[in-house]
Amino acid sequence: MLRRSLPALAILPLALASALASAQTVPEPKDVDFPGGPVTIEVDATDLSQRIFKVKEVIPASQGTLTLLYSQWIPGQHSPSGPIDKMAGFVFTANGKRLTWKRDPANVYAFHVEVPAGVSSVTAEYQYLSPTTSAEGGAQMTPKLLNLKWNTVLLYPAGYYGARIPFVAKVRYPTGWTAFTALDVASKAGDVVTYKQEPFDILVDSPVFAGRYAKDYDLTPEGSKVPVHLSVVADAPDMLVAKPKHLDQHKELVRQALKLYGAQHYDHYNLLFSLSDQLTGNGLEHQRSSENGVDTGYFKDWNEKDGSYDLLPHEYTHSWNGKYRRGADLWVPNLNTPMQDSLLWVYEGQTQYWGNVLAARSGLRPLDRSRDTLAMVVATYQDNRPGLQWRSVQDTTNDPTIAQRRPKPYRGYQMSEDYYSAGQLIWLGADAIIRQKTNNQKSLDDFAKAFFGVNDGEWRKQNTYKFEDVVATLNGVVPYDWASYLRDRLDGRVPFANTIESTGWKLVYKDEPNAAAKAGGRRGGGGGGDFVYSIGLALDKDGKVGEARWDSPAFNAGIGTGNTIVAVNDVEYSKDALSDAIKAAKADKAPIRLLVKDFNQYRNVSLDYHDGLRYPALERIPNTQDYLTDIFSPKK
Repeated sequence: MLRRSLPALAILPLALASALASAQTVPEPKDVDFPGGPVTIEVDATDLSQRIFKVKEVIPASQGTLTLLYSQWIPGQHSPSGPIDKMAGFVFTANGKRLTWKRDPANVYAFHVEVPAGVSSVTAEYQYLSPTTSAEGGAQMTPKLLNLKWNTVLLYPAGYYGARIPFVAKVRYPTGWTAFTALDVASKAGDVVTYKQEPFDILVDSPVFAGRYAKDYDLTPEGSKVPVHLSVVADAPDMLVAKPKHLDQHKELVRQALKLYGAQHYDHYNLLFSLSDQLTGNGLEHQRSSENGVDTGYFKDWNEKDGSYDLLPHEYTHSWNGKYRRGADLWVPNLNTPMQDSLLWVYEGQTQYWGNVLAARSGLRPLDRSRDTLAMVVATYQDNRPGLQWRSVQDTTNDPTIAQRRPKPYRGYQMSEDYYSAGQLIWLGADAIIRQKTNNQKSLDDFAKAFFGVNDGEWRKQNTYKFEDVVATLNGVVPYDWASYLRDRLDGRVPFANTIESTGWKLVYKDEPNAAAKAGGRRGGGGGGDFVYSIGLALDKDGKVGEARWDSPAFNAGIGTGNTIVAVNDVEYSKDALSDAIKAAKADKAPIRLLVKDFNQYRNVSLDYHDGLRYPALERIPNTQDYLTDIFSPKK
């Protein structure tokens, strides 16, 4: 068998060499104007039942090879995840005649079209077949809503910076629908909206939310000349109605953000917001807008005591952190140039920090809920990230490329995009240091204003930075060995989870979930159970293990992610049955008996665990300064 396989193996390099030899050169992007006028793109977004976007583009061209690109590296996803597999039906014509084309075998995102003499433009017609099932990806079309992401539907000419390629976009929407986008409208004729000309980079940064049921809330602070809107689409009209106090919290979010950053890097801003059980929920940042999608009860089921998500504060913060200012190795001339993610602990980590802080300061999340939410993050990095023994936070900035947000069986050990929440704790520690050294007269707020609040009103270009710029700005706030502070924690030389204690609080465990966990269903939602910090399992309502904590009692007994707990102490599994068994084992030293199903195999497992239920909470450290309450308190 080995001898037979050797010739096949020998063929592979030859096949690769042949593909590379047949590949045509994809022109490198240059900082020059694309000639011939704007590219026009027309999108028909009315095929809701089949979820098909029909596209027609007209691209200025002349004799030779025209190379067109489909966006591969997607901003905000930080990865080469452009859904090229969902593009179909390519037909290229010029002067009424069909043209030959070939996909580049070494770069499947590039298309080479042969243009004959006497041609001034090429027409491209094709379809974007958006997901029809969850296995194909998130839904972008429903009978009542749609999310048009320009990068998914357009081709653009290679050889130019995105900022130098003009586009005119036109969309046909379903009759009677309202469309929200940061793009400015040039004209409207019936169901067809034509938008003002914008370069490629701004067009793809300006997605559309549209729906049968829509409402636009003005969040612009009093006296401001720069509009900010909460633009909502929903499955039904009653889902659009916000209670006055809840709406006031959204207005306060904008006010608190402007106090924090002291500048606006947009001429207007839309928090695009979908409330749906059908359109996929999401959170994706843009310069003048953000895509935000949550469940249908966001407004109608709002309870002031429970509060709201931190999604809107997080994505709004990205206008400053990530879009206007971004790491130098994340800036690329077009979306087919590989990005590098080394500074995502600033881009996402500090955004995670400020998103939670602004949720508290605006009132969207009450103070006690803000502490409870933070407790769960601290517990993760104190007790559920054994992967830190072999992998650094810095290395996780490669994860968008490595895993592309696919789920992992043992996330605590494998780690994932930990630069988000680990970064949050590292920046919390930095805030505490600044406050300690200045007697609470300065804080990380001063860094935010100095770093992100520059050049008020500028938005048509990005302001990039390097590690040294971050350190220099921190030293401008208060002198300290900031380079060592950051590198020691990012590179795994110094633990950072106990940074919470520098704010006057510490992590403790209680036998009841904290209020935020109860309200938000952090783990084991839909009737499932969260026993991660006791026996080490999170389960759904049917007992299937969604997470088995590495080196926990359950894990060490042989239970893994994907197993199913069928029975507890000879009783059919339920969350309450397992909870009662864990409570009883604290006094009764007999082991907890579990019947475990693994595919079609059953086995009995005994857990010799007697420490009871454990859920994270924060508790004040006596006789210390309470910096955390100061951090979460609104600014006047």
